[in-house]
Amino acid sequence: MIELKSVEEIDRMAVTGRFVGELLAELGAVADVGVNLMDLEHHARRRIKERGAESCYWDYAPSFGRGPFRNVLCLSVNDAVLHGLPHDYVLRDGDLLSIDMAVGIDGWVADSALSVVVGTPDPADLKLIEATEVALEAAIAAARPGGRLGDVSAAIGEVASSYGYGVNGEFGGHGIGRTMHEAPHVANSGRPRRGLRLDPGLTIAIEPWFCRTTDMIKFDEDGWTIRSADGSRTAHSEHTVAITEAGPRVLTRRPA
Repeated sequence: MIELKSVEEIDRMAVTGRFVGELLAELGAVADVGVNLMDLEHHARRRIKERGAESCYWDYAPSFGRGPFRNVLCLSVNDAVLHGLPHDYVLRDGDLLSIDMAVGIDGWVADSALSVVVGTPDPADLKLIEATEVALEAAIAAARPGGRLGDVSAAIGEVASSYGYGVNGEFGGHGIGRTMHEAPHVANSGRPRRGLRLDPGLTIAIEPWFCRTTDMIKFDEDGWTIRSADGSRTAHSEHTVAITEAGPRVLTRRPA
């Protein structure tokens, strides 16, 4: 069932979204050559506790994972793109890191992700990250009241195609609000003017992710970490967005 949120409820989600955006910006700045992934995990744990927030990841046990998940971040490096388990790994020059997090504050959830390169960037990695960011902004622009969910999905797919990347259909965005994963599923490719009507009050997490040279994925033995099937680099961007009478409202914008 899809629950449309009131203006007041969206404002409460925006409080959570502001915190998520601020913490992601912090983590992106802390991530550097020589930093251990567990340092990022513990930084996030500390900040979440200080804020009185609750991680949506801790103890999460969905059907696709080998639960429960016992971390507050997903940290995915290089060919890993989704659900990467924080572990004892020291970031190296040129690593591409995707950071994904979702928390709840006072019963309202926000979810967001970014990708960064630490140290010396490979231009091809910067292009890949740029593609996810451009696709995310295009999808947000398409998330207008009276439109269709297919408009959002098609916008992502069109950007992927323009950059020369394929789109995997197994994982995408989702509804969000009182819990991290709600209806509807938000695919990363689709047909415009098709699907669910975008009514004011709908809140969704839009999350394009691309692999450089494949649209196929594989799982690590840990049961969580998802990698490109051919070992190519990957990137992931995500925002929580509310459909309002005035248009899309991004709830997880990061400070400039």
